Amino acid sequence: MNASVVITTYNWPQALELALDALAHQHTLPHEVVVADDGSRDDTRAMLERVAPAFPVPLKHSWIEDRGFRVSLARNRAIAATSGDYVLLLDGDMLPHPMFVADHLHAAERGSFVQGMRVLTDEEGRDRLLKREVSSLGFFDRGLTRRRHTLRIPPLAALSLRSTRGQSEGAIKTCNQGWWRDDLVMLNGFDERFEGWGREDKDLAVRAFHAGLERRSLRFAGLATHLYHPERHEEGASPNDGLLAETRASGRVRSPQGLDRHIAEFASHPLPDLRDLRDSVA
Repeated sequence: MNASVVITTYNWPQALELALDALAHQHTLPHEVVVADDGSRDDTRAMLERVAPAFPVPLKHSWIEDRGFRVSLARNRAIAATSGDYVLLLDGDMLPHPMFVADHLHAAERGSFVQGMRVLTDEEGRDRLLKREVSSLGFFDRGLTRRRHTLRIPPLAALSLRSTRGQSEGAIKTCNQGWWRDDLVMLNGFDERFEGWGREDKDLAVRAFHAGLERRSLRFAGLATHLYHPERHEEGASPNDGLLAETRASGRVRSPQGLDRHIAEFASHPLPDLRDLRDSVA
């Protein structure tokens, strides 16, 4: 079994570069990394082309035009471009622990998806990481909140996965999740009608529950550190609340506007591996 990492980004190449560096130094390397770019400026592409030659696995860039917050579309196109058995959803402001991929692959189990956690930084912690004063922050370091999520304790992680199995909608966040790719295909991925901030992640989980899948929470492993930025709304209202209510009421499993719009395209025209630019430049 192998894992494709789909990492979202929008106009923060400094954070994305740190996340990619962490992925390049995984104990178990991913099968590939696909950047789901929701319309970033040219400096993101320039950074990707700069780091690609030394990247240890295929690095691909899926870009869509900047027409507002369309992360459902961005993620679907990136997922469609993957070829791994398992898909790890990660945000471009999340720095994965060296055991991130290995922990998620160990946690993968049919009939479920895995919800990972976030180590939260404050402004000081974010700046220390962005300036590369430190490569990571541990439990006793300054610049952190939610310190308990810095602790990697595999026996407790196994207990967490067993004890949290169910269909809880609490703290559903696609900044750190693991999915079987064929489950995402069965669900038809994210609902691309969800535009603007919020609820596209919860909608995916609710449809998974309708299909009989369960959620398992991975604590004490699969660690990733979030680089601080002001939150959009967190628990506030979203323009997509009505669509989520419709999903709940209908019992819908498949997204009506989703992944199937892109799979054939990438099957016939795969995204190029940016590392191949070495050959074209040479």
